[in-house]
Amino acid sequence: MAVRELSMFMVCFWIVCANAGHEIFSSTDQIAQLYGKTKDLLKVFSQCVDAENVETTKSVLLNHHLSYSYSENPEEAVRDPVAAYRLLRRMRSDFMYIVKRIQPNLTQCEEYQNELDSKIPQRKDLDGAASGLIRLQEIYKLHPEDITKETSLNADEAFNVGLVAYDEDKFQHAFLWFLYSLDRLTENSTTTEEELLRFLSSSVYHFGSLSVAIYFSQRLLTLDPSNDEARVQLNRLLHLQSNPDIFPLNTESSNYEALCRGEVDETISKRQRALSCRYSTGGGNPRLMYAPVKEEVEWDEPRIIRYHDIISDREMEILKNISRPQLSRSQVYRAGITEPLKLRVSQSVFLSNDPVEAGVSQRIADVTGLSMETAESLLVQNYGVGGAFEQHIDALEIENDRIATFLIYLSDVEIGGATVFPKVGVSVSPKKGSAVLWYNLHRNGEVNWNTEHAGCPVLMGNKWVANKWIREFGQEFRSPCSLSDWE
Repeated sequence: MAVRELSMFMVCFWIVCANAGHEIFSSTDQIAQLYGKTKDLLKVFSQCVDAENVETTKSVLLNHHLSYSYSENPEEAVRDPVAAYRLLRRMRSDFMYIVKRIQPNLTQCEEYQNELDSKIPQRKDLDGAASGLIRLQEIYKLHPEDITKETSLNADEAFNVGLVAYDEDKFQHAFLWFLYSLDRLTENSTTTEEELLRFLSSSVYHFGSLSVAIYFSQRLLTLDPSNDEARVQLNRLLHLQSNPDIFPLNTESSNYEALCRGEVDETISKRQRALSCRYSTGGGNPRLMYAPVKEEVEWDEPRIIRYHDIISDREMEILKNISRPQLSRSQVYRAGITEPLKLRVSQSVFLSNDPVEAGVSQRIADVTGLSMETAESLLVQNYGVGGAFEQHIDALEIENDRIATFLIYLSDVEIGGATVFPKVGVSVSPKKGSAVLWYNLHRNGEVNWNTEHAGCPVLMGNKWVANKWIREFGQEFRSPCSLSDWE
Protein backbone atom coordinates (compact mmCIF):
# COMPACT_ATOMS: atom_id res chain seq x y z
CA MET A 1 0.00 0.00 0.00
CA ALA A 2 2.82 2.40 0.89
CA VAL A 3 4.56 1.93 -2.46
CA ARG A 4 1.32 2.57 -4.38
CA GLU A 5 0.73 5.76 -2.38
CA LEU A 6 4.30 6.82 -3.02
CA SER A 7 3.86 6.25 -6.76
CA MET A 8 0.75 8.44 -6.86
CA PHE A 9 2.45 11.12 -4.78
CA MET A 10 5.56 11.20 -6.99
CA VAL A 11 3.38 12.03 -10.01
CA CYS A 12 1.97 15.06 -8.16
CA PHE A 13 5.41 16.00 -6.86
CA TRP A 14 6.86 15.90 -10.37
CA ILE A 15 4.09 18.17 -11.70
CA VAL A 16 4.77 20.81 -9.03
CA CYS A 17 8.50 20.94 -9.80
CA ALA A 18 8.57 20.27 -13.53
CA ASN A 19 6.22 23.07 -14.46
CA ALA A 20 8.49 25.55 -12.72
CA GLY A 21 11.29 24.44 -15.05
CA HIS A 22 13.12 23.04 -11.97
CA GLU A 23 13.41 26.64 -10.73
CA ILE A 24 11.72 27.37 -7.44
CA PHE A 25 13.18 30.53 -5.90
CA SER A 26 11.54 32.89 -8.42
CA SER A 27 8.04 32.12 -7.08
CA THR A 28 7.17 32.31 -3.39
CA ASP A 29 4.07 30.26 -4.07
CA GLN A 30 6.13 27.47 -5.68
CA ILE A 31 8.30 27.31 -2.55
CA ALA A 32 5.15 27.04 -0.43
CA GLN A 33 3.74 24.32 -2.68
CA LEU A 34 6.99 22.36 -2.51
CA TYR A 35 7.06 22.71 1.27
CA GLY A 36 3.56 21.25 1.52
CA LYS A 37 4.54 18.33 -0.74
CA THR A 38 7.77 17.80 1.21
CA LYS A 39 5.88 17.15 4.43
CA ASP A 40 3.61 14.69 2.61
CA LEU A 41 6.58 12.98 0.98
CA LEU A 42 8.28 12.36 4.32
CA LYS A 43 5.07 10.72 5.58
CA VAL A 44 4.88 8.41 2.56
CA PHE A 45 8.55 7.45 2.76
CA SER A 46 8.05 6.63 6.44
CA GLN A 47 5.28 4.22 5.45
CA CYS A 48 7.56 2.67 2.85
CA VAL A 49 10.29 2.20 5.45
CA ASP A 50 7.79 0.69 7.90
CA ALA A 51 6.82 -1.85 5.24
CA GLU A 52 10.43 -3.01 4.93
CA ASN A 53 11.13 -2.60 8.66
CA VAL A 54 14.60 -1.05 8.23
CA GLU A 55 15.38 0.36 11.67
CA THR A 56 18.43 2.46 10.74
CA THR A 57 16.63 4.20 7.90
CA LYS A 58 13.52 4.61 10.04
CA SER A 59 15.46 6.61 12.63
CA VAL A 60 16.91 8.91 9.96
CA LEU A 61 13.49 9.60 8.48
CA LEU A 62 11.94 10.11 11.91
CA ASN A 63 14.45 12.81 12.79
CA HIS A 64 13.75 14.74 9.58
CA HIS A 65 10.01 14.03 9.76
CA LEU A 66 9.71 15.55 13.23
CA SER A 67 11.70 18.65 12.27
CA TYR A 68 8.82 19.93 10.09
CA SER A 69 5.80 21.63 11.63
CA TYR A 70 2.70 19.93 10.23
CA SER A 71 0.33 22.53 11.62
CA GLU A 72 2.13 25.33 9.78
CA ASN A 73 0.46 26.88 6.74
CA PRO A 74 2.95 26.56 3.83
CA GLU A 75 2.18 30.08 2.61
CA GLU A 76 2.71 31.47 6.10
CA ALA A 77 6.03 29.62 6.29
CA VAL A 78 7.45 31.53 3.32
CA ARG A 79 6.02 35.03 3.90
CA ASP A 80 9.39 36.02 5.35
CA PRO A 81 12.05 35.89 2.57
CA VAL A 82 14.76 34.83 5.04
CA ALA A 83 12.55 31.93 6.17
CA ALA A 84 11.94 30.99 2.53
CA TYR A 85 15.71 30.99 1.84
CA ARG A 86 16.37 28.90 4.92
CA LEU A 87 13.56 26.50 4.02
CA LEU A 88 15.01 25.93 0.53
CA ARG A 89 18.41 25.12 2.06
CA ARG A 90 16.81 22.79 4.56
CA MET A 91 14.71 20.90 2.00
CA ARG A 92 17.74 20.44 -0.25
CA SER A 93 19.93 19.26 2.61
CA ASP A 94 17.30 16.93 4.09
CA PHE A 95 16.39 15.22 0.85
CA MET A 96 19.97 14.79 -0.30
CA TYR A 97 20.76 13.19 3.04
CA ILE A 98 17.65 11.00 3.09
CA VAL A 99 18.17 9.74 -0.45
CA LYS A 100 21.78 8.94 0.35
CA ARG A 101 20.81 6.97 3.46
CA ILE A 102 17.78 5.22 1.92
CA GLN A 103 19.46 4.02 -1.28
CA PRO A 104 21.55 1.19 0.19
CA ASN A 105 18.78 -0.01 2.53
CA LEU A 106 15.53 -0.13 0.55
CA THR A 107 14.39 -2.11 -2.47
CA GLN A 108 10.69 -1.26 -2.84
CA CYS A 109 11.32 2.51 -2.96
CA GLU A 110 14.38 2.30 -5.19
CA GLU A 111 12.54 3.13 -8.43
CA TYR A 112 11.44 6.50 -7.00
CA GLN A 113 14.77 7.67 -5.63
CA ASN A 114 16.29 8.90 -8.91
CA GLU A 115 13.07 10.74 -9.70
CA LEU A 116 13.07 12.34 -6.26
CA ASP A 117 16.73 13.29 -6.59
CA SER A 118 15.96 15.33 -9.73
CA LYS A 119 13.28 17.34 -7.90
CA ILE A 120 15.44 18.50 -4.99
CA PRO A 121 15.92 22.32 -4.88
CA GLN A 122 19.02 23.05 -6.92
CA ARG A 123 22.07 25.11 -6.05
CA LYS A 124 20.75 27.88 -8.31
CA ASP A 125 17.61 28.06 -6.14
CA LEU A 126 19.68 28.65 -3.01
CA ASP A 127 21.85 31.23 -4.76
CA GLY A 128 18.83 32.87 -6.39
CA ALA A 129 17.09 33.19 -3.02
CA ALA A 130 20.29 34.58 -1.46
CA SER A 131 20.52 37.10 -4.29
CA GLY A 132 16.94 38.11 -3.48
CA LEU A 133 17.93 38.82 0.13
CA ILE A 134 20.80 41.00 -1.09
CA ARG A 135 18.41 42.88 -3.39
CA LEU A 136 16.17 43.59 -0.39
CA GLN A 137 19.18 44.90 1.53
CA GLU A 138 20.16 47.20 -1.32
CA ILE A 139 16.72 48.67 -1.91
CA TYR A 140 15.61 49.00 1.70
CA LYS A 141 19.06 49.77 3.21
CA LEU A 142 19.05 46.85 5.65
CA HIS A 143 21.84 45.23 7.63
CA PRO A 144 21.79 41.45 8.12
CA GLU A 145 20.59 42.03 11.69
CA ASP A 146 17.60 43.98 10.32
CA ILE A 147 16.52 41.45 7.72
CA THR A 148 16.92 38.50 10.11
CA LYS A 149 14.87 39.92 13.00
CA GLU A 150 12.04 37.44 12.39
CA THR A 151 14.15 34.49 11.19
CA SER A 152 17.82 34.23 12.14
CA LEU A 153 20.48 32.42 10.10
CA ASN A 154 23.31 30.26 11.35
CA ALA A 155 26.95 30.79 10.35
CA ASP A 156 26.83 28.49 7.30
CA GLU A 157 23.59 29.96 5.94
CA ALA A 158 24.88 33.52 6.32
CA PHE A 159 28.25 32.59 4.78
CA ASN A 160 26.48 31.39 1.64
CA VAL A 161 24.61 34.72 1.33
CA GLY A 162 27.95 36.49 1.68
CA LEU A 163 29.51 34.35 -1.05
CA VAL A 164 26.66 35.18 -3.44
CA ALA A 165 27.09 38.91 -2.70
CA TYR A 166 30.85 38.55 -3.22
CA ASP A 167 30.37 36.82 -6.59
CA GLU A 168 28.01 39.64 -7.62
CA ASP A 169 30.72 42.21 -6.71
CA LYS A 170 28.52 43.61 -3.95
CA PHE A 171 31.36 43.69 -1.49
CA GLN A 172 29.77 45.89 1.17
CA HIS A 173 26.89 43.44 1.58
CA ALA A 174 29.30 40.49 1.40
CA PHE A 175 31.38 41.98 4.21
CA LEU A 176 28.31 42.46 6.44
CA TRP A 177 27.18 38.85 5.91
CA PHE A 178 30.66 37.46 6.57
CA LEU A 179 30.79 39.50 9.79
CA TYR A 180 27.31 38.20 10.76
CA SER A 181 28.53 34.65 10.07
CA LEU A 182 31.71 35.14 12.13
CA ASP A 183 29.64 36.16 15.16
CA ARG A 184 27.61 32.93 14.90
CA LEU A 185 30.37 30.36 14.42
CA THR A 186 30.00 27.25 16.56
CA GLU A 187 31.76 23.92 16.77
CA ASN A 188 29.03 22.49 14.52
CA SER A 189 29.62 25.02 11.72
CA THR A 190 31.19 23.75 8.51
CA THR A 191 32.37 27.27 7.73
CA THR A 192 35.77 28.01 9.29
CA GLU A 193 37.09 31.14 10.97
CA GLU A 194 39.99 31.12 8.52
CA GLU A 195 37.62 31.25 5.54
CA LEU A 196 35.65 34.10 7.03
CA LEU A 197 38.70 36.18 7.92
CA ARG A 198 40.07 35.75 4.41
CA PHE A 199 36.79 36.84 2.79
CA LEU A 200 36.31 39.68 5.29
CA SER A 201 39.71 41.11 4.41
CA SER A 202 39.16 40.71 0.68
CA SER A 203 35.64 42.15 0.59
CA VAL A 204 36.43 45.17 2.74
CA TYR A 205 39.52 45.83 0.61
CA HIS A 206 37.37 45.86 -2.53
CA PHE A 207 34.98 48.50 -1.21
CA GLY A 208 37.71 50.76 0.10
CA SER A 209 38.44 50.39 3.81
CA LEU A 210 42.12 49.51 3.69
CA SER A 211 42.75 49.77 7.44
CA VAL A 212 39.94 47.28 8.19
CA ALA A 213 41.28 44.92 5.50
CA ILE A 214 44.68 45.04 7.24
CA TYR A 215 43.04 44.33 10.60
CA PHE A 216 41.37 41.13 9.35
CA SER A 217 44.52 40.02 7.53
CA GLN A 218 46.45 40.42 10.78
CA ARG A 219 43.82 38.36 12.60
CA LEU A 220 44.13 35.67 9.94
CA LEU A 221 47.91 35.56 10.28
CA THR A 222 47.64 35.44 14.10
CA LEU A 223 45.25 32.50 13.76
CA ASP A 224 47.71 30.66 11.49
CA PRO A 225 51.26 32.11 11.49
CA SER A 226 52.32 29.51 8.91
CA ASN A 227 49.84 30.84 6.31
CA ASP A 228 52.19 32.26 3.66
CA GLU A 229 49.29 33.43 1.48
CA ALA A 230 47.93 35.53 4.35
CA ARG A 231 51.41 36.97 4.98
CA VAL A 232 51.79 38.01 1.34
CA GLN A 233 48.33 39.58 1.33
CA LEU A 234 49.05 41.52 4.53
CA ASN A 235 52.33 42.89 3.14
CA ARG A 236 50.51 43.96 -0.02
CA LEU A 237 47.86 45.80 1.96
CA LEU A 238 50.44 47.52 4.13
CA HIS A 239 52.20 48.70 0.97
CA LEU A 240 48.93 50.21 -0.31
CA GLN A 241 48.20 51.93 2.99
CA SER A 242 49.95 55.10 1.84
CA ASN A 243 47.05 55.75 -0.58
CA PRO A 244 43.88 54.78 1.32
CA ASP A 245 41.35 56.79 -0.69
CA ILE A 246 41.68 55.08 -4.07
CA PHE A 247 38.51 52.99 -3.55
CA PRO A 248 35.57 55.40 -3.15
CA LEU A 249 32.35 53.99 -1.72
CA ASN A 250 29.23 54.00 -3.85
CA THR A 251 26.48 55.41 -1.61
CA GLU A 252 24.16 56.71 -4.34
CA SER A 253 20.48 55.87 -4.15
CA SER A 254 18.21 56.02 -7.19
CA ASN A 255 14.75 57.56 -7.18
CA TYR A 256 13.39 54.05 -7.79
CA GLU A 257 15.01 52.77 -4.58
CA ALA A 258 13.90 55.81 -2.58
CA LEU A 259 10.28 55.37 -3.71
CA CYS A 260 10.39 51.68 -2.76
CA ARG A 261 11.43 52.74 0.74
CA GLY A 262 8.44 55.12 0.91
CA GLU A 263 10.53 58.27 0.56
CA VAL A 264 7.99 60.26 -1.45
CA ASP A 265 8.63 63.99 -1.92
CA GLU A 266 6.27 66.12 0.16
CA THR A 267 5.20 68.19 -2.86
CA ILE A 268 4.18 64.97 -4.61
CA SER A 269 2.22 63.81 -1.56
CA LYS A 270 0.47 67.16 -1.30
CA ARG A 271 -0.47 67.06 -4.97
CA GLN A 272 -1.76 63.48 -4.62
CA ARG A 273 -3.98 64.47 -1.70
CA ALA A 274 -5.65 67.05 -3.92
CA LEU A 275 -6.63 64.44 -6.54
CA SER A 276 -10.16 63.08 -6.79
CA CYS A 277 -12.13 59.87 -6.51
CA ARG A 278 -15.60 59.08 -7.84
CA TYR A 279 -18.02 56.41 -8.98
CA SER A 280 -17.57 55.72 -12.70
CA THR A 281 -19.81 54.10 -15.31
CA GLY A 282 -16.98 53.84 -17.84
CA GLY A 283 -18.44 56.63 -19.95
CA GLY A 284 -22.02 55.38 -19.72
CA ASN A 285 -21.48 51.64 -20.17
CA PRO A 286 -24.85 49.87 -19.65
CA ARG A 287 -23.22 47.15 -17.54
CA LEU A 288 -22.04 49.76 -15.06
CA MET A 289 -25.09 52.00 -14.89
CA TYR A 290 -26.48 50.24 -11.81
CA ALA A 291 -23.13 49.05 -10.44
CA PRO A 292 -20.57 51.79 -11.04
CA VAL A 293 -16.93 51.17 -10.16
CA LYS A 294 -14.95 53.10 -7.56
CA GLU A 295 -12.35 55.13 -9.42
CA GLU A 296 -9.46 56.99 -7.75
CA VAL A 297 -6.91 59.21 -9.50
CA GLU A 298 -3.45 58.25 -8.21
CA TRP A 299 -1.67 60.74 -10.48
CA ASP A 300 -2.68 63.22 -13.14
CA GLU A 301 0.25 63.30 -15.60
CA PRO A 302 0.71 60.64 -16.72
CA ARG A 303 -2.80 59.74 -15.64
CA ILE A 304 -2.75 56.77 -13.27
CA ILE A 305 -6.18 55.51 -12.21
CA ARG A 306 -6.94 52.96 -9.51
CA TYR A 307 -10.18 50.95 -9.63
CA HIS A 308 -11.22 49.51 -6.25
CA ASP A 309 -12.97 46.14 -5.79
CA ILE A 310 -12.66 45.40 -9.50
CA ILE A 311 -12.40 41.63 -8.99
CA SER A 312 -13.97 39.28 -6.43
CA ASP A 313 -12.13 37.07 -3.94
CA ARG A 314 -13.53 34.00 -5.71
CA GLU A 315 -12.21 35.15 -9.09
CA MET A 316 -8.79 35.91 -7.62
CA GLU A 317 -8.50 32.45 -6.07
CA ILE A 318 -9.58 30.77 -9.31
CA LEU A 319 -6.99 32.72 -11.31
CA LYS A 320 -4.24 31.75 -8.86
CA ASN A 321 -5.30 28.10 -8.72
CA ILE A 322 -5.40 27.60 -12.48
CA SER A 323 -2.07 29.41 -12.83
CA ARG A 324 -0.09 27.43 -10.25
CA PRO A 325 0.57 24.28 -12.34
CA GLN A 326 1.62 26.38 -15.34
CA LEU A 327 3.94 28.96 -13.79
CA SER A 328 7.42 29.36 -15.29
CA ARG A 329 10.17 31.96 -15.05
CA SER A 330 9.06 35.36 -16.33
CA GLN A 331 10.79 36.68 -19.44
CA VAL A 332 12.03 40.13 -20.40
CA TYR A 333 11.58 41.49 -23.94
CA ARG A 334 14.71 43.11 -25.37
CA ALA A 335 15.76 43.82 -28.94
CA GLY A 336 13.16 41.48 -30.40
CA ILE A 337 13.89 38.52 -28.11
CA THR A 338 12.59 37.38 -24.74
CA GLU A 339 14.80 35.91 -22.04
CA PRO A 340 14.90 35.51 -18.23
CA LEU A 341 16.98 38.23 -16.56
CA LYS A 342 17.87 39.10 -12.97
CA LEU A 343 15.97 42.37 -13.22
CA ARG A 344 12.71 40.39 -13.19
CA VAL A 345 12.36 37.72 -10.51
CA SER A 346 8.94 36.10 -10.77
CA GLN A 347 7.03 33.27 -12.43
CA SER A 348 4.06 33.86 -14.69
CA VAL A 349 1.67 32.37 -17.24
CA PHE A 350 -0.63 33.79 -19.92
CA LEU A 351 -4.18 32.50 -19.42
CA SER A 352 -6.57 32.06 -22.31
CA ASN A 353 -9.81 30.19 -23.05
CA ASP A 354 -10.86 30.37 -19.42
CA PRO A 355 -14.32 31.66 -18.40
CA VAL A 356 -12.99 33.65 -15.44
CA GLU A 357 -10.26 35.23 -17.56
CA ALA A 358 -12.86 36.11 -20.18
CA GLY A 359 -15.10 37.70 -17.54
CA VAL A 360 -12.21 39.76 -16.15
CA SER A 361 -11.26 40.91 -19.65
CA GLN A 362 -14.84 42.01 -20.32
CA ARG A 363 -14.86 44.01 -17.08
CA ILE A 364 -11.60 45.70 -18.12
CA ALA A 365 -13.22 46.64 -21.42
CA ASP A 366 -16.24 48.02 -19.58
CA VAL A 367 -14.34 50.28 -17.17
CA THR A 368 -11.70 51.51 -19.64
CA GLY A 369 -13.92 51.84 -22.71
CA LEU A 370 -11.16 50.14 -24.73
CA SER A 371 -11.45 47.19 -27.09
CA MET A 372 -9.98 43.83 -26.07
CA GLU A 373 -9.95 42.67 -29.69
CA THR A 374 -6.15 42.66 -30.01
CA ALA A 375 -5.27 42.74 -26.28
CA GLU A 376 -2.89 40.17 -24.90
CA SER A 377 -4.18 37.34 -22.72
CA LEU A 378 -4.23 37.94 -18.99
CA LEU A 379 -0.78 37.36 -17.47
CA VAL A 380 -0.91 36.02 -13.91
CA GLN A 381 2.34 36.50 -12.00
CA ASN A 382 3.77 35.46 -8.63
CA TYR A 383 6.97 37.02 -7.28
CA GLY A 384 9.86 35.11 -5.70
CA VAL A 385 12.27 35.65 -2.80
CA GLY A 386 13.02 39.38 -2.89
CA GLY A 387 10.97 39.31 -6.09
CA ALA A 388 10.96 42.48 -8.17
CA PHE A 389 10.76 43.88 -11.69
CA GLU A 390 13.24 46.72 -12.04
CA GLN A 391 12.64 49.91 -14.04
CA HIS A 392 11.09 49.33 -17.46
CA ILE A 393 8.39 50.53 -19.82
CA ASP A 394 5.57 48.30 -21.05
CA ALA A 395 5.55 49.78 -24.57
CA LEU A 396 7.49 47.61 -27.02
CA GLU A 397 8.02 50.32 -29.68
CA ILE A 398 6.50 48.16 -32.40
CA GLU A 399 3.44 48.32 -34.63
CA ASN A 400 0.23 47.66 -32.68
CA ASP A 401 2.01 48.63 -29.48
CA ARG A 402 0.74 48.37 -25.91
CA ILE A 403 -1.40 51.47 -25.63
CA ALA A 404 -2.35 50.82 -21.99
CA THR A 405 -1.59 48.62 -18.97
CA PHE A 406 -4.24 47.31 -16.59
CA LEU A 407 -2.51 45.90 -13.49
CA ILE A 408 -4.65 43.90 -11.02
CA TYR A 409 -3.44 43.18 -7.49
CA LEU A 410 -4.48 39.63 -6.54
CA SER A 411 -3.03 39.85 -3.03
CA ASP A 412 -2.07 42.31 -0.35
CA VAL A 413 1.63 42.62 0.45
CA GLU A 414 2.68 43.16 4.06
CA ILE A 415 5.84 45.17 3.34
CA GLY A 416 7.22 46.28 -0.02
CA GLY A 417 5.98 45.30 -3.46
CA ALA A 418 4.80 48.78 -4.48
CA THR A 419 4.50 49.85 -8.11
CA VAL A 420 6.60 52.99 -8.49
CA PHE A 421 7.00 55.55 -11.27
CA PRO A 422 10.48 57.08 -10.72
CA LYS A 423 10.28 59.78 -13.40
CA VAL A 424 7.28 61.42 -11.72
CA GLY A 425 8.00 60.34 -8.13
CA VAL A 426 4.78 58.36 -7.59
CA SER A 427 4.33 55.15 -5.60
CA VAL A 428 1.22 52.93 -5.74
CA SER A 429 0.79 50.34 -2.99
CA PRO A 430 -0.66 46.88 -3.70
CA LYS A 431 -4.24 46.52 -2.54
CA LYS A 432 -5.98 43.20 -3.04
CA GLY A 433 -8.91 43.38 -5.46
CA SER A 434 -7.92 46.75 -6.91
CA ALA A 435 -6.37 47.54 -10.29
CA VAL A 436 -4.28 50.36 -11.72
CA LEU A 437 -4.59 51.72 -15.28
CA TRP A 438 -2.17 53.93 -17.19
CA TYR A 439 -1.52 54.73 -20.84
CA ASN A 440 1.94 53.81 -22.16
CA LEU A 441 1.53 55.93 -25.31
CA HIS A 442 0.69 59.56 -25.90
CA ARG A 443 -2.37 60.19 -28.07
CA ASN A 444 -0.03 60.80 -31.02
CA GLY A 445 1.30 57.24 -30.68
CA GLU A 446 4.67 58.16 -29.20
CA VAL A 447 5.95 56.39 -26.08
CA ASN A 448 5.23 58.23 -22.86
CA TRP A 449 8.57 57.76 -21.09
CA ASN A 450 7.11 59.09 -17.85
CA THR A 451 5.30 55.75 -17.51
CA GLU A 452 8.59 54.01 -16.79
CA HIS A 453 7.84 51.98 -13.67
CA ALA A 454 9.09 49.18 -11.45
CA GLY A 455 7.74 46.53 -9.11
CA CYS A 456 9.57 46.95 -5.79
CA PRO A 457 11.03 43.90 -4.01
CA VAL A 458 8.68 42.07 -1.67
CA LEU A 459 10.12 42.47 1.84
CA MET A 460 7.37 40.51 3.59
CA GLY A 461 4.45 38.58 2.13
CA ASN A 462 3.43 36.89 -1.11
CA LYS A 463 2.70 39.09 -4.14
CA TRP A 464 0.30 38.01 -6.90
CA VAL A 465 -0.68 40.29 -9.79
CA ALA A 466 -2.39 39.97 -13.15
CA ASN A 467 -1.48 42.13 -16.16
CA LYS A 468 -3.66 42.99 -19.14
CA TRP A 469 -1.74 44.75 -21.90
CA ILE A 470 -4.13 46.48 -24.28
CA ARG A 471 -2.95 47.00 -27.86
CA GLU A 472 -3.47 49.95 -30.25
CA PHE A 473 -5.39 48.16 -33.01
CA GLY A 474 -9.13 48.32 -32.41
CA GLN A 475 -8.98 51.61 -30.49
CA GLU A 476 -9.36 53.91 -33.52
CA PHE A 477 -12.83 55.13 -32.48
CA ARG A 478 -12.49 54.50 -28.74
CA SER A 479 -9.25 56.38 -28.16
CA PRO A 480 -8.67 58.49 -31.31
CA CYS A 481 -5.15 59.50 -32.24
CA SER A 482 -3.94 63.09 -32.08
CA LEU A 483 -1.85 64.85 -34.71
CA SER A 484 -0.23 67.05 -32.09
CA ASP A 485 3.50 66.61 -31.48
CA TRP A 486 3.09 67.04 -27.72
CA GLU A 487 -0.28 65.41 -26.97
